[in-house]
Amino acid sequence: MASEEASSADLFLADTLFSRSLQSQVPASSRDEECCLGIDEAGRGPVLGPMVYGAAFCPVSKKQQVKDLGVADSKVLKEHQRDKLFKDINSSGEYIGWKVEVLSPNHISNSMLQRTKYSLNALSHDAAIGLIRRTLADGVKLTEVYVDTVGDPGKYEAKLSDLFPQLSITVAKKADALYPIVSAASICAKVIRDECLKRWKFVEEEFGDSDLGSGYPADPNTKSWLGRNIDPVFGYPTVVRFSWATCQTILDAKAVDVQWPDDDEDEDSAGIAKISSFFAPKSENPDKKRHKFFAERGLTSVSNF
Repeated sequence: MASEEASSADLFLADTLFSRSLQSQVPASSRDEECCLGIDEAGRGPVLGPMVYGAAFCPVSKKQQVKDLGVADSKVLKEHQRDKLFKDINSSGEYIGWKVEVLSPNHISNSMLQRTKYSLNALSHDAAIGLIRRTLADGVKLTEVYVDTVGDPGKYEAKLSDLFPQLSITVAKKADALYPIVSAASICAKVIRDECLKRWKFVEEEFGDSDLGSGYPADPNTKSWLGRNIDPVFGYPTVVRFSWATCQTILDAKAVDVQWPDDDEDEDSAGIAKISSFFAPKSENPDKKRHKFFAERGLTSVSNF
């Protein structure tokens, strides 16, 4: 295990309930020379652990040197190759810098299950936008940005171009295989995500089963972990993304029925619901679901916090 990945993961693992921004030192050359930046993610599909958005940047004049490091799409590399390349990226700190946004599973679940729909695509776009803004705020002389797409490349590129008209934006499918600076971002994101999951620190102190597997629903070790670690009342610890269909299916099958007091006398309801129903996404306007307490007193929302 490279020391760079360990120290980076430790900052997030100190409190896994919350998302965290991590970064390398900003190379002095990136403030003096025109720079390119690549963005990619790791961990979009897993039911366990964080999704990590990564950015790497370097002077445009150093593109070939980044390519010469041997960077490639992190998904086609073995773990030891990714670890070595991450170490090489950090050893090249005089011209390469990186940033990552570690989105905690708790944050992903809360965002996707809130009453006002906030999709995984929207989360991804906002993470990428945040990485660009923080890079600019650090004084990096950005001129070119390359992004591995989420959704329609043309619409995503237009969205980013509207937000950053001073930058040349390229959004493409498989950008991590086309542009070495995106490959470098992919490696940073993947290495840090894997390290976070391997060394996950459970908020639930009584929880000790850490054989999580890769976190992907198809992984036999992950499927086994999900099967043996469900609590019939409380569901799962916060390493799990409750918004995933995989999780909801298991909750439907194994969670107990819970009887909830019926607050509204005029509702035709037995008050019986599966615990999983409280983790279902809500798309309706929350104002239409206001409790009668507020309506009886003529109370309305004047702002959102």
